[in-house]
Amino acid sequence: MRSVRVEVRGRVQGVGYRWFTRGAAEQHGVTGWVRNRRDGSVEAELHGTDAEVRAVLTSMGQGPPGARVDDIEVSEAHAVTMLGFEVRQNG
Repeated sequence: MRSVRVEVRGRVQGVGYRWFTRGAAEQHGVTGWVRNRRDGSVEAELHGTDAEVRAVLTSMGQGPPGARVDDIEVSEAHAVTMLGFEVRQNG
């Protein structure tokens, strides 16, 4: 099992990026959460197998139509048991 914290910068708010991330996570069986940050970035935590997490990270690097991903910072996180994937309020 792999757990990562992700911060995405670029034009990633106001373009459906959180919902896009949720869809990618659900498609690949990844649990966790995603939220907008006050600084205009998007933050997420992903939990799944290495291959599942990599697949979601690849999708997040592309983003939905209208998004522009300038940078993705990925760091390892503590494993947490979660059910499903949630879109959280701004953090």
